[in-house]
Amino acid sequence: MFDWDKWQEIIISLRKQKLRTGLTAFGVFWGIFMLVILLGFGTGFGTKIENIFGDAKSVVIFWPSNTTQLAFEGLGKGRAIKFTPEDVEAIRQSIPAVNLVDGKNNLGNFGAAQYIVYGKESGSFSVAGTHAGWEPFEFIKLLEGRYINPLDEKEKRKIAVIGTRVKEVLFKSGINPIGESIDIGGVKFKVVGIYKSNEPDGSQQANSRIFLPNETLRQAFNQTDAFQVLFFSPKPGFSAFDLERDVKKLLYERKKIHPDDSGVIGGFNMEQNYQQNRGLVMGILGFSWMVAIGTIIAGVIGVGNIMLVVVKERTREIGLRKAMGATPTNISLMIIHESLIITMIAGYAGLAAGVFLLEGIRALLAKMGQADGMFSAPYIDIKIALMALAVLVVTGVLAALLPAIKAASVNPITALQDE
Repeated sequence: MFDWDKWQEIIISLRKQKLRTGLTAFGVFWGIFMLVILLGFGTGFGTKIENIFGDAKSVVIFWPSNTTQLAFEGLGKGRAIKFTPEDVEAIRQSIPAVNLVDGKNNLGNFGAAQYIVYGKESGSFSVAGTHAGWEPFEFIKLLEGRYINPLDEKEKRKIAVIGTRVKEVLFKSGINPIGESIDIGGVKFKVVGIYKSNEPDGSQQANSRIFLPNETLRQAFNQTDAFQVLFFSPKPGFSAFDLERDVKKLLYERKKIHPDDSGVIGGFNMEQNYQQNRGLVMGILGFSWMVAIGTIIAGVIGVGNIMLVVVKERTREIGLRKAMGATPTNISLMIIHESLIITMIAGYAGLAAGVFLLEGIRALLAKMGQADGMFSAPYIDIKIALMALAVLVVTGVLAALLPAIKAASVNPITALQDE
């Protein structure tokens, strides 16, 4: 297998037909190259999806959507529904599958922008309540300072975490916002942290929010009677869809809403969105494999055809080898080795070229400020690279099987008489 003379002989044989060998090798090169590129972007997209959703992939959100449209249990229609701290506690106590449940509020209707002031600077930004450890649910990444902690909520501290756009507008003079106080609706809040949205578009709107401890917001802006939104998620092993159904049923019972009154509570199930995106990732990866395998098969057929031509051209040589004592196995291995040389060198070149191109694209996108895009981090996993190499070895052997069998069956007497 590692006889240098044997390999040197194979290389000399391939060099005799450089153009033919090169064109054949290009088919294998292109198949592996396409496999790496397509899987690189698909894998990078899948990683982005996982990073964006994080721990929030199974969160369900409820909000009062409409007044009741049907009378029920002696209560008339047209009633407004509110979510209260007692509802949160009832969900926590009555539904074993629930892992996290809490409410949150916004300042203004549906998070409408509020007038915020710092010194002589001002701007309009949305203000929302949040809880300790809720960075994944808000889809943000802390850049400076700290996030809200349990003590902030317990003591109702007047502190704020601001987005990068808020920093740009209010702190134009280059002052470090950490420790400074901003005016929100006539109430002073000290900035303790700065965040950046990890949403794929990275829009100014996503970075134009200000987060306060939810209990502080409720207390400071007279929203102690209700939550505007409920967040909840299931324990590991439980379905977010089942939990959504159970929580809605409990709230309907507590609020005395008719079971057929479907428009009262609005909802959004993050797991559904996550599964749709994962389905898209799997579709991209599946399509990548189909295209790449099809291209590789075409390359393998080309290698097989070339090896059949080689066997025909070298019939006299093969016959001479057999006449001098070469066994059918020796002849077969010679053909298989030549096929492997073509497929392995071409395939490895395609693999290397694909990896280099992916790294170049990643660096270019980062330089252009597009590092947070959905397809901005393509990469090839080492497992996929090893799998591609395994495909190369298998296809190289398969491409040579028929020519090797034909070469092994050459009759030395007939071959030596061949012109």
